[in-house]
Formats: sequence, C-alpha cells, structure tokens
Amino acid sequence: MNQETDTHTHTHTHTSPQVGCGPVYLTSVPDVEHLDASEESERDIYTRFMKSHKCYDIIPTSSKLVVFDTTLQVKKAFFALVANGVRAAPLWESKKQSFVGMLTITDFINILTRYYKSPMVLYLQETFKPLVHISPDASIFEAVYSLIKNKIHRLPVIDPVSGNALYILTHKRILKFLQLFVCEMPKPAFMKQTLEELAVGTYSNIAYIHPDTPLITALSVFTHRRVSALPVVDHNGKVVDIYSKFDVINLAAEKTYNNLDVTVTQALRHRSQYFEGVMKCNKLETLETIVDRIVKAEVHRLVVVDDESRIVGIVSLSDILQALVLTPAGTHTHTHTHTQVCFMVVF
Repeated sequence: MNQETDTHTHTHTHTSPQVGCGPVYLTSVPDVEHLDASEESERDIYTRFMKSHKCYDIIPTSSKLVVFDTTLQVKKAFFALVANGVRAAPLWESKKQSFVGMLTITDFINILTRYYKSPMVLYLQETFKPLVHISPDASIFEAVYSLIKNKIHRLPVIDPVSGNALYILTHKRILKFLQLFVCEMPKPAFMKQTLEELAVGTYSNIAYIHPDTPLITALSVFTHRRVSALPVVDHNGKVVDIYSKFDVINLAAEKTYNNLDVTVTQALRHRSQYFEGVMKCNKLETLETIVDRIVKAEVHRLVVVDDESRIVGIVSLSDILQALVLTPAGTHTHTHTHTQVCFMVVF
C-alpha cells in the first residue's frame, strides 16, 4: 500500500469480480461435486471443502476497510471505529510503508482498565509482535487454523505483492460461507451427534458476571480471562443477559468511558442495536442444530443452559469451526496470545 500522505485514517473499497456483496455467492462449487461421498470420507468433507477454496473466494465484491495510521490518538481511533461501524482496523506504519498490527475492541478494553480516570493522551504505536495476516491465495482451511491457533477473531487478508489490505476475515464470515454449500455436500455422521457426545464447547471454569457487577469489574474479567462475552447470571444461577466485548464500544459511542462504576445492567440499557435476548442451547442438541441456530442468529456464541436456564457452558464459533474443520483433519492447535498494541503515553 503506497501511502505518500500522512493521513490518520483511511478507508477504501475493495472490488472483486468473484463474489457477491453480503452473502457470498459462487457460480458453481466444482471442488465439492467430485468429492468422494463414501461414509469413510464424509467425516472430513468440510475440511476438504475449506482446503479447496481460497480466502479470495470469501471476499465480498465491495467492502469498507478502515485503516489507522500509528500516529493517530487512541481516543480518536476508537471514535472512528464507531463512526464507521467497524469492530477492528489494521494499523499502518508510514515509515515502514506496511501494516504492523490491528486495533480491536480488546485494545479499547485494555486501555480503559489500565488508564481509567487518567488524564494521559495515548497514541497508537507499533505492535510488540508481528501482525498475524493471510494471503488471498491461502486456503480457507489455513485461515481457520490461524484464527483458532492464534486465538484471534479477525484475520486481515493482505496481498503479498501490493501490500494492500483487502478484507478482514472472521469466524462468522467463514461459517456463513460453509453453510451456503452444506446442502450440496454429504452430511458427516458427527453432525447428528450431540454437543455432549462430541464434547464441543467449554463446560468448566466459565467466566460470568451478575446484574449488579460494576462495569470496571466486567472489563477486568475480559482482560484477565481473555473471553469475548460474559453471560449475566442472577443469584439463582439463571442466565438473564449477556455482555459482550462489542457492547463495550458503546462507551466510546456515548463518551461514557469515564464512568465505569455503573452496573452492567445499567450499561446494557445503552445497547446501540436491538437485542433479541440471549441465544441459548442445551448439551443434548445436535451439532447440526447448533450450527444452524448460530448462523441464523448471526451471533458469536450460544450459552449452554440446563432445563431451568441455569448456565452450564459456552459454545463459540471457534468451538464449532474446530469441530467441523480441524478435528476431522486430526489438527490440534497450540494456542498463542494475540498481537498486542503498544501505546505511547503523553502526559
């Protein structure tokens, strides 16, 4: 990306001839048509589907990408995320003429908890570790592996020749892409098995909060437990709401980040989008049912509850992609911490 000017924010529209905007449409699925449909090979059919398609196939015809220069003030950067309706942005280093990191809501939470009520001005700076990214020519399987291995939720697709950032891949986008073609493929037997039988999800040491939990405490739980959402559980153990990392961005939108002593219940009254309620499931439902529900609801996780709506566990998009794509391939990920953003502090 040749940026000669020292602009602080940059947006561009990527165009691709292959895929329609919004839902992804391909004219045909040639790689699926000749897949061996025998029972022995059905198990890894989603794995082979992902390996036979490139990241480029999943990029919409037109998409907005917001890029921040590392010289931008942190506060302005988060206001820009809100104004542009995006959850993350690649960081551009003018001196190096390359992308060096990602700014996400996780960084916003880390700043809030570290510098709460501080008068300091923060600027975006270089990252501690190399940016995790992927080439448009890499397979979608490689993207799934990278997302889960690195415990990240956003994977920039960067053209290795031009250096341009084309798109930001997410678990949700990948699962939606797969779901478009599931009906054309033989169904693996494990799709009819239950969450309990497959051991899909997290069922111990669940991070959750209560309705009266102070917001600053909830943000600290996000930071220390490295989770993307916290079920809100009443004192009888019943799930009554959920507070996600995305909800935190409302603090920037409403400029209420200087009052983090309010309760989670009070903070959730300011949701920017209509909330349909906590999406739930139980351990005896099949993986097929779970995938269908999470894709249709367009959420990032389901809260697993018992018959009395008491919390039992969490099933995330990462858990589902692991079960559909990586486990059948015999692939086990060794997780790494995600790229952190370093901030220059100015008093």
